[in-house]
Amino acid sequence: MKVIISHDVDHITVWEHWKDLIIPKFVIRSLIEWGLGSVSCSEFKNRIRSLTTNQWNQLEELMAFDQFHGIPSTFFVGVKNGCYLAYKKDVAMAWIKRIKAQGFDVGVHGIAYDNIGVMMQEHQTFQKMSGLNAFGIRMHYLRTNTDTIRRLADVGYIFDSTDMAMKNPYKVGGMWEFPLHVMDGDVLHKNGAHWQNSNLEEAQQFTKGKIITAAEMGIPYFTLLFHDRYFSDEFKTWKDWYLWFVAYCKVSGIKFVSYRDAIIELEHKNKGATHR
Repeated sequence: MKVIISHDVDHITVWEHWKDLIIPKFVIRSLIEWGLGSVSCSEFKNRIRSLTTNQWNQLEELMAFDQFHGIPSTFFVGVKNGCYLAYKKDVAMAWIKRIKAQGFDVGVHGIAYDNIGVMMQEHQTFQKMSGLNAFGIRMHYLRTNTDTIRRLADVGYIFDSTDMAMKNPYKVGGMWEFPLHVMDGDVLHKNGAHWQNSNLEEAQQFTKGKIITAAEMGIPYFTLLFHDRYFSDEFKTWKDWYLWFVAYCKVSGIKFVSYRDAIIELEHKNKGATHR
């Protein structure tokens, strides 16, 4: 089994959210977690301080970490606003260029999921902004309906990682679907809570259980989503969990692979099976 790590870019700055409710929700969530003892006083202070520094991304820090540890991660960047994804296209383009310059793959953090015309526009916008002809996608908030994945294939994406389920990769038309197995929010927000209610040990045990299940099922690529926003001392448990996960994989001899390399391996395997 190999591991695919990806990062969704949901926020760049604080003040891109001046028109929505993200900032008050963030403050209320932080107060609840501090009150419950889920976060320390220093974490809470760092979160409030972030409102003045106007930085809600940790992209440079996360890229440096992944690069140092040889992780060929994929960053999904939004090119359309909606559902609290609010940074502008010129900001998205700048980060797409910076991510590519660091040697990482970049894909679409999709908004449109139920309108084929708008989905095509989103694909074309990213194509122009990135200079890439073939790329993948993950839907923001994992939003789908019964037609979304098939439509993503029809639009021309080479892979998607939106279907959250303990399943093997599967092909829809010409597109590979890589089911998402673990997402940071589900690990730290157990039982569907809207605030952190897991400690580091609980998060580790939960994740180990998922890895064991995937191995027992013969799943070849274990997929994990970690949002760059949480690679910060404002979210110490989240960051420590990601550091632990990378270390756990390396100690266990589990190799990291990108979606693109996994596709090459899958296509080669399928071609070999066809010719037998």
